[in-house]
Amino acid sequence: MYKDKTFLAIIPARGGSKRLPNKNILDLAGKPLIAWSIEAGLGSKYIDKVMVTSDSEEILDISKNFGAEVLKRPDELANDTATTFDAIAHTIESLNEKYDYIVLLQPTSPLRNAKHIDEAIELLNDKEADAIVSVCEMDHNPLWSNTLPASLSMEGFLRDEIKNKRSQDLEKYYRINGAIYICKTDKLLKENTLFLNKNIFAYIMDRKSSVDIDEEIDFILSKNLIQRINGEKI
Repeated sequence: MYKDKTFLAIIPARGGSKRLPNKNILDLAGKPLIAWSIEAGLGSKYIDKVMVTSDSEEILDISKNFGAEVLKRPDELANDTATTFDAIAHTIESLNEKYDYIVLLQPTSPLRNAKHIDEAIELLNDKEADAIVSVCEMDHNPLWSNTLPASLSMEGFLRDEIKNKRSQDLEKYYRINGAIYICKTDKLLKENTLFLNKNIFAYIMDRKSSVDIDEEIDFILSKNLIQRINGEKI
């Protein structure tokens, strides 16, 4: 609880993963990937409950062992067409108690920690916001990017006004990093999304803490970063 407002952390974790099989339970620096997000939520000063929702009994058992409460997701919410919002709505509807805010912690962001969560909640309060979304600065400025035609011609690929500029002289761009979403529960259910149209603000994280595990290379990067943070040899 923070400023008399209650917060429910939801960690959605499907059992299947096509690009990196069983990624949510792969061992990352000594514990399953999902455990990093569970411990971040439990370590928060303001989170009232950490709930894992999954179609996998193995994920649910592991999550219970690391201190989370769990909810078995029905089969219709575990297929490729089911959305994260569907899993969140199902979790909200399944609980007897009500929470003022939902905090989505995706299990693929192991370097997001309790301090980040608490800072995001404090920002929510300071801004009197309905929603907060975590972002980080982009690795490469999108102004250096464009689509390519079938011919691979690069005519008009770059705008004239940036051709002779250094990257450090260009305006900063940010991307959603997927680590933290906070949304007022009634607004979330009304708009069917965590990304509200109004009164939503960005919580800026560093790129190191923003690694999102989608493929094996992301997993390797996360492992190396954790080892470096812990002062271990890579």
